[in-house]
Amino acid sequence: EHLLKPIRQLIESVNDTLKGQLDLERHGARTPAGVLARVGQRILALTAAIWHNRANATPLTRSLIAYDH
Repeated sequence: EHLLKPIRQLIESVNDTLKGQLDLERHGARTPAGVLARVGQRILALTAAIWHNRANATPLTRSLIAYDH
């Protein structure tokens, strides 16, 4: 249990971030395939935005908290 606690905290943190910042609990899809497509789109869009900021060597990195609304 002592060794698994940090891993569990990491998994819970990532899960909370995805649910909160990407509105994964309110996806609006009606089928499992629709859920997968909408979740995939949101994760891909956020990943592309982060990559774009890094690729352009943006001097001021923005926090992902700005996406939480």
